Amino acid sequence: MTPVEPTEPGGPGPGTPEPGGARSASLSSGAVLAGVLAPSLVFEIGLGAILPVVALTASDLGATLAGASVLVALLGVGQVLGDVPAGALAARVGDRRAMLVATVLALVTLAGCALAPNLATFGAAVLVTGAASSVFHLARHSYLTEITPVVNRAGVMSTLGGVSRIGAFLGPFLGAAVLHWTGLRGVFWLAVATSLAAGVVVLLVPDVEDGPRPSRAAAPRVSTASVLARHWRVLATLGSAVVLVGAVRASKQVVLPLWSEHIGLSPTATSLVFGLSGAVDMLLFYPAGRVMDRRGRLWVAVPSMLVLGLSIAALPLTHSLAGLAVVAMVMGLGNGIGSGILMTLGADVAPVRGRSQFLGAWRLLQDSGAAAGPLVVSAGAALGSLAAGIATIGGLGLLGAAALARWTPRWSPHANATTRRRAGIEIPPSRRAVRSREDLE
Repeated sequence: MTPVEPTEPGGPGPGTPEPGGARSASLSSGAVLAGVLAPSLVFEIGLGAILPVVALTASDLGATLAGASVLVALLGVGQVLGDVPAGALAARVGDRRAMLVATVLALVTLAGCALAPNLATFGAAVLVTGAASSVFHLARHSYLTEITPVVNRAGVMSTLGGVSRIGAFLGPFLGAAVLHWTGLRGVFWLAVATSLAAGVVVLLVPDVEDGPRPSRAAAPRVSTASVLARHWRVLATLGSAVVLVGAVRASKQVVLPLWSEHIGLSPTATSLVFGLSGAVDMLLFYPAGRVMDRRGRLWVAVPSMLVLGLSIAALPLTHSLAGLAVVAMVMGLGNGIGSGILMTLGADVAPVRGRSQFLGAWRLLQDSGAAAGPLVVSAGAALGSLAAGIATIGGLGLLGAAALARWTPRWSPHANATTRRRAGIEIPPSRRAVRSREDLE
């Protein structure tokens, strides 16, 4: 893993080979597919399936519309609350075991959602389900950070991001079919089944590496507080970009249906527009990862936020289905080309010692932004101007692009060709290994 800064303690200097390059021979795409990507897809399908029915189940249990909205928000709250503890858990028990813990916890909480007799029990189960998903997401991110050679890092992380998008896209359709045949509670049992399947795959597929992990074995355990104290600068600077990206991405899911309703489109038309945007989003994760690996992170990070921010800002200018569909597809383009960028940057700057704890804090920033973004839109609507709230989110996208352009070269040697050259890192045309200048000499 790349150190966040040559002067930062806890990591090698910029001329030291990164962990993962030496292990590239033991990393096969099939092993990653079976051990991480496949369970991630299945797990995300389950989460995607329950999202539309959480509010409906809450209403069925007697919640008001406002109360149902609060219960939906508890999923995100659970993720935020679980991020830092998830990093500590992964550091203590290991990434794969943390994934197993997450799937077991999800089995219990999703079954609790299906069996909940009242709102209090249902709310608690939803909250802990969010925390379980946080543990799973953190553990798979940390695991791939360690086992993936840096030359392939962005491609793998983008693929993981794309798999998550595919799962979230397919989940509601599968959930709708189950809902038709079994009712609301049956969707939660579907999510129980997908969580069980994900856990079984993680349990049965062995580690990708053939031997022990020296970075884990040799380094003494460090506390979360010490990791945060040592690396607070990167979290305070590049982390500001992470918050902004998280806010804008989460708001994308809110502004489209709200503006569609505002201009008087039918629910069917809204669903069509939303599906078009999601389809464009899912198609671009692989080329985005290739560009980041070959050219550097900035080649994708900045254009992604510029396109997404400008297209969101342009949304209030649309007044017809055709115009909304065009802007929605451009929004999908901007979001899609940025698939995996935050996971890639987190992997770039995470220290060897305390990697899981650092990534927990990294995800906390991302999820906090995701929780705050829709509130900005809601505040604009509450003050009487939905267009102003949407335009504000567009402005945050442009700020995010500026923050990425400013801080990514400061902390990631893989920002672009210039930072790689300064760090003595060569990306060979064969894409089979990454070598430093020290290795070449």
